[in-house]
Amino acid sequence: MPLAPIGDIVTRSPAGVGAFNVIQLEHATAIVAGAEALGLPVVLQISENCVRYHGALEPIALAALAVARRAEVPVAVHLDHATDRALVEEAVGLGLGSVMYDASALPDEENVASTAEVAAWCHERGVWVEAELGEVGGKDGVHAPGARTKPHEAADYVTRTGVDALAVAVGTSHAMTTKDAVLDLDLIAELRAAVPVPLVLHGSSGVPDDVLREAVRRGMKKINIATHLNKAFTGAVRDYLAHDERVVDSRKYLKAGRDAVAREVTHLLGVLNPS
Repeated sequence: MPLAPIGDIVTRSPAGVGAFNVIQLEHATAIVAGAEALGLPVVLQISENCVRYHGALEPIALAALAVARRAEVPVAVHLDHATDRALVEEAVGLGLGSVMYDASALPDEENVASTAEVAAWCHERGVWVEAELGEVGGKDGVHAPGARTKPHEAADYVTRTGVDALAVAVGTSHAMTTKDAVLDLDLIAELRAAVPVPLVLHGSSGVPDDVLREAVRRGMKKINIATHLNKAFTGAVRDYLAHDERVVDSRKYLKAGRDAVAREVTHLLGVLNPS
């Protein structure tokens, strides 16, 4: 199946679209396997932090693109939380069809100007652009967990920047390892009514399943999940090594981690797409 444009996946899906972060090749193959189990599209995301971990974007991006092209379901490959325009341009050059340009740490007017420039450049090349207004809690420990996006400001931001999707602050926080985030569901509905592009929920690892399902019903479209999968991967590897202290073949314990991630992706896609 050919690599799918993220815009097609998001706009054609009747429910929520799962966007899961890739750190290693095992994550990419597990995420796709989890999506294939339900026959649903999925988004593979590569963050700026992941690029920093690998020392370069190209190796992990080309691996994710290869996994996506071999999938039996539509798969998009997306650059997540890029603060560096040069990284955005490199991602586009490598063949990624969408990017999240994160200028949320800049003063408002600088955020608008910088994001509008990136969006215009990407649109000239047929690339879909996500941005963020209001700092979603927990990113690198610097964003206020109590941040909330105002609907009228969000609508104005989309108009002025021309972005294709907007990440909003409604109560989530990045890097949560417990599922006790409290979302402002009424605010989600207000944002959905005010904003003409799909809404993106960052920091979704901390959201209980029933609340996540309701957030999608209220208007969230693209649901970003990373830490929850890392927790599942690490837990499975720990368990495997604890039960066999003599193992030295990394394929054995990494497979345990990969299988755990695939199961969680299948579960979460089921939450986002109730029958």
